[in-house]
Amino acid sequence: MDLISIIGTLLAFLVIIVGTILKGSTVDALWNPAACVIVFAGTAAALMVQNQGKVLKHALKMMSMIFKPPMHRPEDLISRVVGWSEISRRQGLLGLEPQIEAEPDPFIRKGLQMLVDGSEPEAIRSVLEVDMDTREATDLAASKVYESAGIFSPTLGIIGAVMGLMAVMQNLTDPSKLGHGIAAAFVATIYGVALANLFMLPMAARLKGLIGKQSRMREILIEGLVSIAQGDNPRQIEARLQGYVS
Repeated sequence: MDLISIIGTLLAFLVIIVGTILKGSTVDALWNPAACVIVFAGTAAALMVQNQGKVLKHALKMMSMIFKPPMHRPEDLISRVVGWSEISRRQGLLGLEPQIEAEPDPFIRKGLQMLVDGSEPEAIRSVLEVDMDTREATDLAASKVYESAGIFSPTLGIIGAVMGLMAVMQNLTDPSKLGHGIAAAFVATIYGVALANLFMLPMAARLKGLIGKQSRMREILIEGLVSIAQGDNPRQIEARLQGYVS
């Protein structure tokens, strides 16, 4: 689990609650069922109109990456590639077959299988780069769901505030209801702006960063497998791949 992400999420809730109290209001004032429906259900509806079901489903699956991000250790991957290179030099490419069966990552497994099958270096590069680009595009489309939610929710918050003020205007003859009505009207704005700036937009940015790191790991793998297919020396392969590590 990523402790920083968890702390940040809890802090976001705490900021709103403590800020409300310090401003002289109460926590109860933050609860408004109508505002919840307008902002949260409205944002969900807008996302459904904008995106296909498979994109939304993938976006929900990717949410877990924020709190439990995949481990990106380029040095470990480079060490594994060098190990594969040494095996291929001692035993030939067929010596890598046991590595395929033990490999949980389908992308790595596919690359190793092509290597064992004796595919040409450029064929390995071409196939894996297409696979990498497709996966990256799919993941980026899912991350944009959160970015879009960060765009829609503040607008829906304003809509909720306007609708609340319309209700207030209908009760101008009863001054006792004005203060409470106006306060409730602006709760929708708080929901919309907080949802966008404390959750959705940061989540989208975090996912894009993780997707970029995943693509970099795949680039290292592709370059390593192509180098093995070309019969390069393990030390040369290691030196070349170290250029990807910043």
